[in-house]
Amino acid sequence: MSSDTASRLERTFKVVGLPGDGIGPEVYASACQVLAVMEEQFGLRIELDEQLIGGAAIDAGGSPLPQATIDACRKADAALLGAVGGPKWDGNPADKRPELGLLKIRAEFNLFCNLRPIVTHPALHGFSPIKPDRLANVDLMLVRELTGGIYFGKKWRKDGQAEDICSYNREEITRVTRAAARIAQQRDRRITLVDKANVLETSRLWREVVHQVIADEFPDVQVENMFVDAAAMHLLSRPADFDVMLTENLFGDILSDEASMLCGSLGLLPSASLNEEQFGLYEPVHGSAPDIAGKGIANPYAMLLSVAMMLRHSLGCNREADALEQTIFSCWNDGILTVDLVENGLGTREITETVCQRLSSHDSSRRTAE
Repeated sequence: MSSDTASRLERTFKVVGLPGDGIGPEVYASACQVLAVMEEQFGLRIELDEQLIGGAAIDAGGSPLPQATIDACRKADAALLGAVGGPKWDGNPADKRPELGLLKIRAEFNLFCNLRPIVTHPALHGFSPIKPDRLANVDLMLVRELTGGIYFGKKWRKDGQAEDICSYNREEITRVTRAAARIAQQRDRRITLVDKANVLETSRLWREVVHQVIADEFPDVQVENMFVDAAAMHLLSRPADFDVMLTENLFGDILSDEASMLCGSLGLLPSASLNEEQFGLYEPVHGSAPDIAGKGIANPYAMLLSVAMMLRHSLGCNREADALEQTIFSCWNDGILTVDLVENGLGTREITETVCQRLSSHDSSRRTAE
């Protein structure tokens, strides 16, 4: 086998595509266009296997996460999701809700570590409700535990009463702490542990385990404790002070949406959900946005930044990820924005075509086999 052939084989990746519901198929189509350009420009080979999830899967076969989708993911390096859910399925019973497909895939593949980077860009400061002087140099990573806590605990409702149980064990906290610490070691070596330890027993367990893991395994990393209500306040009043935020499932869900306001729009935020083998599910934070589905105005930037995260975290293609991110940032610098940001903004297709054109002119001599 020639070295060129071996190099191409090493850079062949299998990705399961999950368009999903609402604007999911629209932003997923944008990702496919950009990946096609990246294949040509950087010598990658991305084998896309499109499968069903969420409401689309319920309509097709009754299950929000079909076995065929699970089987395809087991053979893949990563999965790329558009979005799930919408009012069409609001009246469905609990086991026929689109969102269950997302919860099940997280549990099926043990996707316990959710990464949500929050980075403000000078060209977008004016679109945030936060004062521009507080947005300078904001670059934080929110690490959210994703497969435990109240979302996965026992639930019941009867005769005007209901209960949702929040449960965590030592191992669940340990593994996400290690993931957050490794990320912190590549950044400013600071973790803010967000909890409610003055009230919740689960939070007190979190504090005990996190501090023990850091002391034993990552002595170069500093940990600051912060109650979730204080964190919500400081996230808006002094966001640049945070480096890595580590928290449990429910708090992470809420804080990450709050943090989106720092960047100007939910349509700009990517996310990654990883397991210990680095298989990841990559998706934009914005959800299915059924009110704008089919109008051609969905913001594809969050999905394209999710592609960059996939290239970096699951496929090991760091330079390609950098190239895609820098292309997107150049678009922002030049005011190439969508209607969720500016009144005369461009549509999904126009944004995607611009990103593809700029990627096509990228210096392909910089390609490398990571």
